[in-house]
Amino acid sequence: MTEILPESFFHQPTLELAKALLGCKLVKQTDEGITSGYIVETEAYRGPKDQAAHSYQNRRTKRTEVMFGKPGYAYTHRMHTHCLINVVSGEIEVPESVLIRAVEPDEGIDHMYHRRGEMPQKNLTNGPGKLTKALGISMEDYGLPLFKPPIYIAKGYTPENISTGPRIGIENSGEAKEYPWRFWITDNPFVSRKR
Repeated sequence: MTEILPESFFHQPTLELAKALLGCKLVKQTDEGITSGYIVETEAYRGPKDQAAHSYQNRRTKRTEVMFGKPGYAYTHRMHTHCLINVVSGEIEVPESVLIRAVEPDEGIDHMYHRRGEMPQKNLTNGPGKLTKALGISMEDYGLPLFKPPIYIAKGYTPENISTGPRIGIENSGEAKEYPWRFWITDNPFVSRKR
C-alpha cells in the first residue's frame, strides 16, 4: 500500500527537503493509469538571494506565484519545450523550491515507453524534462498539492549514500552556479549526469 507523505513533511528547510525527497516516490495518476518513480536526484533553489532561482530578488510573476504560498505544492514551468516539476518549499512569502531532476521508474513503465518511445530504460527518466513526459506530468499540474492525488509524493526508501555537487545548466547565475545544492543517490544509474 502506497503511503502518501503528509503535508507536514514539506515543512522543512529547502536544503533538508531536497535531501529528504531522495528515495521518495513521485506518483502521477492519469486516465491511462498510474506511473511512478523513486526520486534519485534533486536541486534546491533558495529564492530571493539565489541568482539561479526564478524568484531571485523576490521576482513575483504569474509563473512564480505558487512559490510564495505554502510548501508542498507543484511548481511546474517550461524550459525550452520541456515541462519541469519543482516542489514548493520554504515559508509563506519565501519563494523557494526543489527541482526533481531524475527518478528511477517503478510503476507504469509501459506507459512511460508509450510516451517517450523506445530507448534503454535508464534513459526514460534520467532528466527533469524526461521524467515529466514519462510520468504524464504537465503544466496543468501547476499549483496542485503534492500530498493527494492525482499527483503526490509517497514514502519510499532511505538511500544509503547521498552525493552533493553544483547544480546543472545555470551558467549565467554568478557565484550561485557553484553552490553545492544538487543532491543525488550515489551511484544510482538513473541520475542525469555526474558533471
